[in-house]
Amino acid sequence: MKPRKQSYESSRDVQRWLKHQRALHPAADTMFEPTFLAGRRDSDWVLSALSVFHAQGLIADVVGQASSGKEATVYCCTGGPAADVAMLAAKVYRPRMFRSLKNDAIYRNTRLSLDEHGHPVNRVRGRLTASASERGREVRVASWIKLEYEVQERLFAAGADVPQPYAHTGNTIVMGFIGEDGIPAPRLCDVTLNRAVGARLFDRLIANVTLFLAHHVVHGDLSPYNVLFDGERVTVIDMAQAVDPRYGDAAYTLLERDIARLCTFFARYGMRADGVAITADLWSRYLTGDLPATLQEVV
Repeated sequence: MKPRKQSYESSRDVQRWLKHQRALHPAADTMFEPTFLAGRRDSDWVLSALSVFHAQGLIADVVGQASSGKEATVYCCTGGPAADVAMLAAKVYRPRMFRSLKNDAIYRNTRLSLDEHGHPVNRVRGRLTASASERGREVRVASWIKLEYEVQERLFAAGADVPQPYAHTGNTIVMGFIGEDGIPAPRLCDVTLNRAVGARLFDRLIANVTLFLAHHVVHGDLSPYNVLFDGERVTVIDMAQAVDPRYGDAAYTLLERDIARLCTFFARYGMRADGVAITADLWSRYLTGDLPATLQEVV
């Protein structure tokens, strides 16, 4: 008989993470008990992630779930007194992130790694840290999420169609809520467009891909599943797999794949675009420093 598979929430990595987060944020509000999270198996994990933002006055309550993927769940939160908006979204990575990020070698090798103090490290030292220290995986996870936040922050500042990032700590990123009246905007893959709107959105997304690249970012997992559409505007989400083309050799392949997915999706709306040619043109202009630095210049 096979041994019963251990719940990942009870693993040593997870318990060490929870202990470390409590030590980092001793002032976090232990009385924060959103009704939406009551009775959930992962409530301890989610509360450990969100209580610090409640203590800071950034979020007031958790009122729903916007989406749930393999590695993270996005929660709908009402804004607290320190927020300037009524609604926020909190992306909380689940315990399996310790396992998933470990296996994403293509992305790890095309990213700049940070140590526990936020300083860049070379890959050799990064591997030694991960293997020699009990906190190795924890440091790598924190580095991964910090970089995701900083990429989103940089792109938002450049005018890209991404959610506004507000704060991050541990395994959580708090960002602007995309939707209306507490209802999340649907994914692009879940809506039907007419040809005119399809052409407009395709051009807008290619403009975003161009702007990303100008700021040394390739999304790495761009598809209609990672684009929200509120009926008027698109918003690109999930920057977790973003790579920097200055570090590693996979960026061109990932860029080509991102563009190919957009071309395939919008072909149903009459778009006949050559993804290979678009990729080659963008890459050539990137290498010569000829890409526009703002979305206004692209469109």
